[in-house]
Amino acid sequence: MQSFISETLDTILKTTKSFEDVVFVLPSQRAKVFVKQTFKDKIRVGFLSEILSIEQFVNQISGIEKADNVQLLFHFYTIYKNLEKDYVSFDVFASWAFTVIQDFNEIDQHLIDAKDIFIYLRDIQRLKKWSVKGEFKETELMKDHYSFLEKLTTFYTTFYNFLKEKNIGYQGLIYRESCQKIDIFLQQNSHKKFFFIGFNALNKAEEYLFKKILETGNSEIYWDIDTVFLNSNHQAGKFIRKYKSEWKYYDKNDIKIVGNTFSTPKKIEVIGASKNTTQLKYAGEILEKITDFTNTALVLADETLLPITLNSLPKNIDAINITMGYPLKDLPTTNLLFSIFQLFISQEKLQKVVEKEFYFKDVIRFFKQQSIYKFLPEIDAFSDEIAKQNQTFINQNHLLKLLQNTSLELKEILSAIFKGYDSITSFIDRILNLIDFLKEDVNDLEKEYLFRFYTRFTQLKTLQKEYKYFTDLKTLSLFFRQLIASESLSFQGEPLKGLQLMGMLETRALDFENIILIATNEGVLPATSQQNSFIPFDVKIEFGLPSYREKDAIFSYHFFRLLQRAKNVFIIYNTEHDVFGSGEKSRFVTQLEMMRTDVVQKIVAPKVLTPKVKLKEVAKNESVIERLKELAKKGISPSALTNYLYNPISFYKQKILRLKEFEDVEETVAYNTLGTVVHETLDELYTPYVGQFLLEDAVDSMQKKSKELVEKYFKNEFKNGDISTGRNRLIFEVANRFVNNFLAQEKELLKDKKNQLKIIATEENIATEITIEGIDFPIKIHGQVDRVDELNGVLRIIDYKTGMVSGSDLRVLEFEKLREKEQYKAIQVLLYAYLYTKSKKYDFSQPLAAGIYSFKNLNNGFLAIDFSSNYRKPAVEITEEKLDEFINEIKNYIKEIYTLEVDFKEPADLKY
Repeated sequence: MQSFISETLDTILKTTKSFEDVVFVLPSQRAKVFVKQTFKDKIRVGFLSEILSIEQFVNQISGIEKADNVQLLFHFYTIYKNLEKDYVSFDVFASWAFTVIQDFNEIDQHLIDAKDIFIYLRDIQRLKKWSVKGEFKETELMKDHYSFLEKLTTFYTTFYNFLKEKNIGYQGLIYRESCQKIDIFLQQNSHKKFFFIGFNALNKAEEYLFKKILETGNSEIYWDIDTVFLNSNHQAGKFIRKYKSEWKYYDKNDIKIVGNTFSTPKKIEVIGASKNTTQLKYAGEILEKITDFTNTALVLADETLLPITLNSLPKNIDAINITMGYPLKDLPTTNLLFSIFQLFISQEKLQKVVEKEFYFKDVIRFFKQQSIYKFLPEIDAFSDEIAKQNQTFINQNHLLKLLQNTSLELKEILSAIFKGYDSITSFIDRILNLIDFLKEDVNDLEKEYLFRFYTRFTQLKTLQKEYKYFTDLKTLSLFFRQLIASESLSFQGEPLKGLQLMGMLETRALDFENIILIATNEGVLPATSQQNSFIPFDVKIEFGLPSYREKDAIFSYHFFRLLQRAKNVFIIYNTEHDVFGSGEKSRFVTQLEMMRTDVVQKIVAPKVLTPKVKLKEVAKNESVIERLKELAKKGISPSALTNYLYNPISFYKQKILRLKEFEDVEETVAYNTLGTVVHETLDELYTPYVGQFLLEDAVDSMQKKSKELVEKYFKNEFKNGDISTGRNRLIFEVANRFVNNFLAQEKELLKDKKNQLKIIATEENIATEITIEGIDFPIKIHGQVDRVDELNGVLRIIDYKTGMVSGSDLRVLEFEKLREKEQYKAIQVLLYAYLYTKSKKYDFSQPLAAGIYSFKNLNNGFLAIDFSSNYRKPAVEITEEKLDEFINEIKNYIKEIYTLEVDFKEPADLKY
């Protein structure tokens, strides 16, 4: 395969023998490297020509240095502040200023009269406001927008002149100035010959410069276009056809380098793969089969896939050259820096600046960053201690205790991070000190990351000292986030060795035999038509600025040009409809399939071996039985038994292995905490009346105390937690409402003087022993019954539930089906009734009922165990016979627990 560059140089060598005064101008830095190498291979003796990228060439003509984005932004804000009376803060300004600078850049690159376009924009807005009746209601937002558009001309002119004076500029300004200085440049370089190689879509400034230089008669331009696209109406040839028909140069000269390689036989596969990972893994499989990578390119249509790609390359790749930048936002160091900002942003938001306390999650997030954690493994124990103490906020004493065993240098640097700051400059200093410390113990790649951030923060510090635009930390944080989103870390490698990994734009003027093109989906190639600009689409068309149509044509050219000389082409696209794309292959791929008959289409899918889900199973042995014997002496509670019935493995973990749930800081009141608070409050309210008949006055007295007691028990259970605001306040009010609603219902009951309510016990611990056939030791069953009372001669065993319980949950028709129907609440309540009757030697001389008060279903009052299938005729009395029948079923469950041959098995149909 002869590449475009090689073919072009062969053509030039036929007419040019000396290259001392020759300048090659290329569309990209990468193309420069390949031209230089090819040139060296073809000429053994003689001077090498000057080789420039188009940006370098234009800079050379204009004599103006390109400024970076941060510099431009600060200069623009200076001008903005001078022109505006009511100016916005720097972070708000930065949110739209980047877009404005981009619009200025585009206007200048296409040599549009800025005054004309901005007046046109202004007039459109004035027409929108005009009406026959003279009535037009403007919101403040609309007024601000119209005012902003009116001032664009002033912003542009002042900014342009300011940059010109400093001899710096954005790309568009440099292009416009080079067009004004081209005649002088040509006079000074009349002895030089210029060759423009591999261009396609030129902006108006480039067109002007190229035509001027070609008019001299001793310069040439070489296009890379196939006859298939040039001699048809295909989108890929749009720009070159336009130049051929419009440029006077082509009245006397033929167009150079028109190939006919696109139609030659090729191996082309179009492969559909689900999700990005599958695409990259399949590309890795293709690369594994290639032995020589010198003529192979892996091209990413979606450059955001670079981090995943680097982790998916096969081991047989020993050298790789990457022309894309690695996004800074994806680096671990970025997360570390964001975590420092978050410490102080949360502190201010949660109003803890005076107390100098930090939100616990922010502190742990910072210390668990990879680069900090390795110096401070004690953070794990520190996290556990915070959870135990339920410490939502961390103060300086906690931090000093954590850092007490570290080196003096590390202690000083990390302590400084958490100290109050008196200026933004001092805050940047502490970040620079941390980066400086971290660089000593990292690999070369991590050093690159740190160095990039060090230079960025040093630049921000210098600009802050000069301009003082960062008024607070939030402004700096927002600006840093905006900056990092668009920046990348460039890779340096040997450009002519190994696999070439690049984006679509980097393929300009380059050819490869083997091409693997990834993410060729509609919406990615070409990109969506969404534009980030203050200039509307119709205005762009009116003034000849490029729109999405031109951008589509540019990508069409890149796609088809890349395939012209290739022999093996693998085009992979995502078949899934998800947030990363439409699942539709690119229109360019569809066009390719229609243009050629040798395209092989296939869909690939990863080999998924679905493992059989093996349910957990634990066999019992003698040590388990010993632990169960201990449990029999200590006692099995109704909740432990229902836990076994729901999931034996969970019972095994809690009661045999004695595993506790992981303790975490309870920021928001947990549901079990809410339940405990309600139970404890009602216990304290009712305890003074045990053994007495309850009167209305007593309930009135309880209602007055209830809120104070709810607060008391929240403080006991929700250690160091804040219940004054937010969700916790709402949960506190819910608990208060639960108690008040319950007391109101009690009062309503007692208003009827016929009702006699006697409190017999509250939160009473009760226990009994049972003997089971086949088990040679007694089993103790124990529990705490929330309340026992007597209402109009009926003894009631009551369980409080803060969750939702309905009457159907407590309808027991067959004891044998309690487990099958998962009637765990009914089992608990009946066990409390059994325990009470046995521990108190109850003789069933008066009616007995047991049930639940559900605080989420108080309207239905006391929900009793009901043995009737007819809900209109409830049977709520619990007889001795019923309890004996029930306990026989319970004995079967307990016998199962104590039978050595019956393993603990996880149920297949667990809901949670």
